[in-house]
Amino acid sequence: MNRIRNSAKAIIIQNGSLLAIFKTDLLGDYYILPGGGQHFGESLVETVKREVREETTLEVSVHRLRYVRDYISDHHEFAETEKDAHQVEFMFECEIVSNGPARMGDKPDDHQVDVRWLPLDRLMEYRLYPLNLRPHLMDLADDSQPIYLGDIN
Repeated sequence: MNRIRNSAKAIIIQNGSLLAIFKTDLLGDYYILPGGGQHFGESLVETVKREVREETTLEVSVHRLRYVRDYISDHHEFAETEKDAHQVEFMFECEIVSNGPARMGDKPDDHQVDVRWLPLDRLMEYRLYPLNLRPHLMDLADDSQPIYLGDIN
């Protein structure tokens, strides 16, 4: 039986930079937003707080829902390795409320190497997934942007 997985992601911006999870694969370095899968009985806000803590050691307050994205693996470059995956990602603007630097947590993401701050004005230089999210993140002040992004990569 195929299932749809919910995922909650954090958009954390400080001093003109975006906090990202640094990973590696066969193609090299890449980045994703902190966050991950929702557990049964857990709200999306609880999910994003837990995932950020596990991956970056930071505590965050969760603000508005900014984007929703479908990820249907069969439509993307990873179709061969992620057969029949369907994930709905809810991306929230978040603010750091804890002290101390971001660093890799006790429960890092698969293939996570580190945590990095990426300059917003240079996001197009990075392999940050989903790739089509980068221009949206570079212009968060534009409130006319859509919330539902569709099945983008």
